[in-house]
Parts: sequence; structure tokens; C-alpha cells
Amino acid sequence: GISNIIAVSSGKGGVGKTTIAVNLAIALARKNLRVGLLDADVFGPSVPKMLGAEDFRPDIKRENGTDFIVPLVKYGVKILSTGFFVNSSDAVIWRGPMASNFLKQLMSQGEWGSLDYLLIDLPPGTSDIHLTLVQEVAVTGAIVVSTPQEVALADAVKGISMFRSERINVPVLGLVENMSWFTPAELPGNKYFIFGRDGGRKLADKMGVPLLGQIPIVQSICESGDKGIPVALENSPAGVAFMSLADELTDKVDRRNREQRPTVKVKMNNKN
Repeated sequence: GISNIIAVSSGKGGVGKTTIAVNLAIALARKNLRVGLLDADVFGPSVPKMLGAEDFRPDIKRENGTDFIVPLVKYGVKILSTGFFVNSSDAVIWRGPMASNFLKQLMSQGEWGSLDYLLIDLPPGTSDIHLTLVQEVAVTGAIVVSTPQEVALADAVKGISMFRSERINVPVLGLVENMSWFTPAELPGNKYFIFGRDGGRKLADKMGVPLLGQIPIVQSICESGDKGIPVALENSPAGVAFMSLADELTDKVDRRNREQRPTVKVKMNNKN
């Protein structure tokens, strides 16, 4: 079975949510944990590119009359993405229910095996896919990704509020501030706060959630994602930042599992 299901979300697009999800999954695997990553960003799946697996097509395995989808295993992480089922250059135009049903299939028919952590990379914003997720599986907790910019932070507030709403009621494990500062390779001691300073820390304090980590803008993070070799594999400052984030997450999850009851699934009628 799967011990912990973690939703990785963001209030808006463009804040680096998938970069965080991919590198965090790899960092957890480097801690010798059994990790899966489900790319549920059905309208813009970018996990395949970040892992250099755009041409991968999963095998289907039949067992006891049921078809199971065999995940890609890369860098010690089991991965399924909607992007594995469409051409990388095609636009995915799906109505909400179609997207939700496809996500259900990946969750229920993915051959995940035994996992310590399954990270789910959600679409940005708040949508019925988020409801589908908590309806189908008991989510241990959510992490919200933002940048220090005020416009991103305002949307992060909505994301935190969504998980705390009665309808969803998923514990928010913390906030990850991405693109916290820029450090040029030739001036490793310098920090340039391009998008503002400590916005994530202030928001975390205001909303009463932990700040799990601050990830800098580093050229290698962007380049390694484009090349399909994530930066969390390295022992560079960026790689160390993701290992630290993995430590923080496991600490918060352990505490959540000690202090709270298992998360209740949302009940919804079929008329919605």
C-alpha cells in the first residue's frame, strides 16, 4: 500500500510547482524512501520533459481480469503522467469530468506497489480535479508552492484556504517559497531578491503554516529540468536545498501522523 499521499499545489501557474514536485520526489528517494510521482496536471503535463521521458509509453499488465498501468521508474521514483498518453506537442483539450476520470484511472490502476510517499503534482489553481483527488484517496497533507511576489502569494492564500475548507479538509503541511533569490554562478556569495524578500515567510506566519523551504533561482535548476536530469541528483547548493526540503517534509508528515487522525475522504453525490 501507500503510506503517505502528498498533494503538491500552487495557486497560480508559473511558480515552479512541477520543478519542486520532481526534485522533491528524487530527494525523498535519495533518503532511501519508496517514492511515486503522479503528474495530475492533465492540461499541461511537464513531468515527462523534466525527466527526459517524453517518448515513454507505459505497459499495461493484466492481473486477475484487471488492467494495471506500469509506471516509469527513473532516479528511484515510480512515475505516471497524463503526458505519457499523448504526444508532447499536442494540446490536451478535455472537459473537466474527462480529466477527473483519467486521473482516477491513473490513481486506481497505476501499479504503484508499496510506497512510503506518493507525490501528486496538481494543476495550478483550484478545480474539480482537486475535489476528485480527495474524493478518491485519503490525502495525508498538501504543500503549497509560491514565489515571493505579492500576486503569487495572494493566490497561495486561496490554495491554502481551499485545502482547509470543510469540503476538502486536508492538512496543509507547509509552504515552499520558490525563486526566493538569484545567485549568479560567478558571485556565489551574492543574493539578489528579484521577486521581493521573505514574502513566503511572512505569508506562512500569517496563515499559520510552516515555511518548509526557500529554493533559490539557480541557472542549473532550469537547465537541468530542460535536459531531463533534475538538480536534486547533485550535491550542489540547489541539490542540498531539495534534500533539506525533503527532511522538512518527512518531519512534518511524521508529526501530522502522530497528532491527527487519518484524512477523511470527501463524499460527493454523482449529480455534481
